Amino acid sequence: MGQIPGFTERIFPLVSRSYLNLVATIGLCLFLFLVGLEIDAGVIKRNARLSATVALAGMVVPFGLGAGIAVPVYNRFVPDTVEFTHFMLFTGVAYSITAFPVLCRILTELKLLDTTVGIVVLSAGVGNDIIGWVLLALSVALVNAGSGLTALYILLVSIGWTLFILFPVRWAMKWLAKVTGSIESGPSVFFMTATIVVLFGSSFFTEIIGVHAIFGAFLAGLIVPRDGGLAIALTEKLEDMVAIIFLPLYFTLSGLSTDLTLLNDGITWGFTIAIIVTAFIGKFGGCIIAARYFAGFNWREASTIGSLMSCKGLVELIVLNVGLEAKILSQATCLFHVRPGGSCPDFHDYSIADGEAGAKKGQQSRSRDGEYKTRFTVVLDKFEHLSGMMALTQLINPSVLISAWSEEERARRPSSNSIRSFAQNASQVVVEALRVMELSDRVSAVMKSSAAESILRSDPLLSAFRMFGVLNDIKIVPSLAVVKHDELAYSIAEHARNSDSDIIMIPWVPPVHDPHESTAKPTEASTAPSTTNPFEMLFKPSGPNETSDYVIHSQFVRAVFSQATTDVALYVDQSTFDAAANSAQHLFVPFFGGPDDRAALEFVMQLCENPRVTATIIRISKQDSDVEVTNDKSPEEANALTVASTVPDYPDTYYGQATTETKLQSDTADNVLWAKYAQLPRRNRKDSILATNDASSLKSSSKSSFESRVEFKEIGSHVPLHTAINEAKGHANILSQEDDEGDKDGDAVQTGEVVPNLEKQTDGDEIQEAALARTRSRGSKKSADKQRTINKGRLIIVTGRSRRLAVEDHRHEMRDLMDEYGHLGQEARKALGDVASAFVVAGIASGIVVLQAAAGGGIE
Repeated sequence: MGQIPGFTERIFPLVSRSYLNLVATIGLCLFLFLVGLEIDAGVIKRNARLSATVALAGMVVPFGLGAGIAVPVYNRFVPDTVEFTHFMLFTGVAYSITAFPVLCRILTELKLLDTTVGIVVLSAGVGNDIIGWVLLALSVALVNAGSGLTALYILLVSIGWTLFILFPVRWAMKWLAKVTGSIESGPSVFFMTATIVVLFGSSFFTEIIGVHAIFGAFLAGLIVPRDGGLAIALTEKLEDMVAIIFLPLYFTLSGLSTDLTLLNDGITWGFTIAIIVTAFIGKFGGCIIAARYFAGFNWREASTIGSLMSCKGLVELIVLNVGLEAKILSQATCLFHVRPGGSCPDFHDYSIADGEAGAKKGQQSRSRDGEYKTRFTVVLDKFEHLSGMMALTQLINPSVLISAWSEEERARRPSSNSIRSFAQNASQVVVEALRVMELSDRVSAVMKSSAAESILRSDPLLSAFRMFGVLNDIKIVPSLAVVKHDELAYSIAEHARNSDSDIIMIPWVPPVHDPHESTAKPTEASTAPSTTNPFEMLFKPSGPNETSDYVIHSQFVRAVFSQATTDVALYVDQSTFDAAANSAQHLFVPFFGGPDDRAALEFVMQLCENPRVTATIIRISKQDSDVEVTNDKSPEEANALTVASTVPDYPDTYYGQATTETKLQSDTADNVLWAKYAQLPRRNRKDSILATNDASSLKSSSKSSFESRVEFKEIGSHVPLHTAINEAKGHANILSQEDDEGDKDGDAVQTGEVVPNLEKQTDGDEIQEAALARTRSRGSKKSADKQRTINKGRLIIVTGRSRRLAVEDHRHEMRDLMDEYGHLGQEARKALGDVASAFVVAGIASGIVVLQAAAGGGIE
């Protein structure tokens, strides 16, 4: 645009250039301050052995090539007023410097920060950057000095100021951060004021002594304490203003000093291409040789190190503009170096981490039907989801199992080996708390990824969940994932696969809605005139309760379902402020059939080993009604219509058309699993109570103890969703009535019924008959007081997602439910499935657990 006649004179007149230059210099100082904040000098100390040779070779070889090509460039394009030694020194620095912010960004996006290659590159980049800025300050000082004695004076003063900043001022800043509480609570106003004063004071002093102001700003960034994420908090306060206002202005002025018309003949293009080639070869060649023959990496890793170290970016452009301002470079020579300054290798589809994780990549999921799940991956993303994850984790609490079962086993006088065997099995439960953060375009997001250890210790969400684990004797293993938003689901699925998890647990808080909303409102909304604006179809939420955040999170949940290779449990938190204080839980399972419902049933039977957990499991089969609803499509085909996602970035689970053979296999598996738990033979029940010494009998005895707290039903209905909701309402009403009555039975009310002591059981057959009759009860409204004590606790719905091999098509009934209770958005129904969506719109239970079986998806 500068070639348009009159454009530059009217938009950027010469009178305004000085003021714009002053503001741009302030922004440049702030940017170099952020670069200094991003650099952690401790990385060099921890990895000096491997990174020293790479950093040294990455400076020496390109510096030598730059000094060599400086000879013909100086002879042809540089005026005699510039000394060759100054030009050669500056050219070598421009060749050897690495764009550290760009390097950190690439390492973070490729998830290489926790690999050996990433650590070496990061350490070498830190050392390379520090040495490069020192050499740049030296070259500028030599140019500004009128004589050799003046240059020596500038050099000595610069060294003295550097030592003063790095030691006394650094200690003072650390003391001030502790006194003001900035390390624990973030930077205070007084600490921010002191930091800005040190920043501009150091920049002013280095400018006065003859070195550029950016060197002083860079030193100020190095001395800010890194404890407690203070440097990250400072970056978050400054980065937006610098990136939006100051840097664009600086590079606008830089663009005004660049004249592309100077590339007007073959000689200039030849030098430009030669500088681009030598700049890359020098950096790449020096680093790859050092990494291969001195650091001991293989050729693949060494080439990755060389490519990463040859990154150029904004820092390179800043160096060239400094040389242009110091009159070391002319417009033509600056233009030659601008081309390699904007280059960077492409790493979008390559990651060296795939090679290190190759051994784990071929592993299959640990989730098996009927096996005891011991490893759980809990996803933590927001504070509003923390309570739901705590509630779900409390259900799998192994400490309650160990203490309660040990008391029962001691009452039966088993051997110590039996107790030790059960305790060892339950103590293997491990909860991996995966803290996920979105990698945005901000520098602070990259700093969080590089400071993973500090984040794991100081993150408030992880700290709260870790304390929850300590108080409940749950083994918590924290981990961190900082990735782009469209890679969150893949990162979670990959983490669960690499850590060999049995199940992924993800949270969700549905939008607030009124479950008692009248049916007139949806009708009125349906009669409203349709919109004619085509853009509203793209940007408007699909339902009245669907906000943009809600839709985005539902798409994220569907992406996890799609890409996970293990079981996935979605916890929908519907708890309210008036919930009663009670640690007991009552699980309600509507069983329709299919892999997801079978996974839900297996999971509930494991949870019921907890003595504070009871369950009601109802198998509901759809019966023909008097008025048949016409539907030409099979349940699987009708269900597939609601599975497909209209958002390409969030693909949902897709299952191929089920054959008759697969449907029969699924139905057989449903019947076998139901018979396994609901119709357990009487002889096995008796044997499971009497035997206590061997491992198999221990498992059988554990079954009998929790089966007394599980109720099984079989119901047929032409409106299965309404039936399931009414049954759940009955249990919710029972729980509410018992909460009003108060706790009159002491410990029995809190923990529910336990298996009686064997010493008092003289007739095992009669007792087992009574227990079997109780567990097969049809839920009479006139329950005994003891039965009502069993059902006491918070009601939680556990159901399968039922997207694969769906037994029933609930679409028509789901529409009736939404007309009766209220609307639920399309994205939510796709994520939850029809059964769970029915309970969400009805507003029943404190929480809903939606399970998808392990065979649900794959990572591509």
